[in-house]
Amino acid sequence: MRIATWNVNSIKQRVGHLVGFLDGAKPDVVCLQELKCQDEAFPRAEIEAAGYAVETLGQKAYNGVALLVRAPLTLGEVRRGLPGDEADEQSRYIEGLVSGEDTAPVRVASIYLPNGNPVDSPKYPYKLAFLERLRRHARTLLDREEAVVLAGDYNVIPEPEDASDPAAWVNDALFLPRTRAAFRALLAEGFTEALRACDPKPGLYTFWDYQAGAWNRNAGIRIDHLLLSPQAADRLVSASVQKHLRGQEKPSDHVAVTVELA
Repeated sequence: MRIATWNVNSIKQRVGHLVGFLDGAKPDVVCLQELKCQDEAFPRAEIEAAGYAVETLGQKAYNGVALLVRAPLTLGEVRRGLPGDEADEQSRYIEGLVSGEDTAPVRVASIYLPNGNPVDSPKYPYKLAFLERLRRHARTLLDREEAVVLAGDYNVIPEPEDASDPAAWVNDALFLPRTRAAFRALLAEGFTEALRACDPKPGLYTFWDYQAGAWNRNAGIRIDHLLLSPQAADRLVSASVQKHLRGQEKPSDHVAVTVELA
């Protein structure tokens, strides 16, 4: 099973890129973030024509997440929204169970974790609270002892080697010690970070800002992650960054990251 995560930074602007990725890479499951549209505005027809079922949790102008599943696989037990805060109206989490006749089921979540900047605003406490809610929910998923993949834009730079210029991020919500500690606490529940399990070398980035020629200078950061439960990690074959997607015309500032499970 090939699972991809991709912050498309506006599905309306990037639907052509997405369909091209679906046709070329043929992932079985795609976790999308930052749709920037409500459910009814999602380009469902184009995605379904490519052979994928669609489940979305949209939001006007901001946020938004989706799960795409390629036939003959099916998606069930869909959960919209991260538990733990009934007042949270931001569309940042969708989860479902992917299964098929000849495929061991995998529970997959698409996550768009808050950015958290500016740090001296309510946005940073919300980011930390969201991470804690995610950790608690992840623990309940682990209790089921099934294959789980928590995929998405975490807006977390885990280690200095995950940034081309770590010093530029020391005061940013993506790299603050409390952010990184919260991410490590999530991993410590028993998750494996798929890309690092397959490729520990520095210089792997998933995001390049549109400003200051970041792409041409390869001034990137790694903030898109796929975390695997032990049952999913046992099936891990490979993981890779689809860096070429950033070189397309009018691309997202993120690229897809994919994992292959046996």
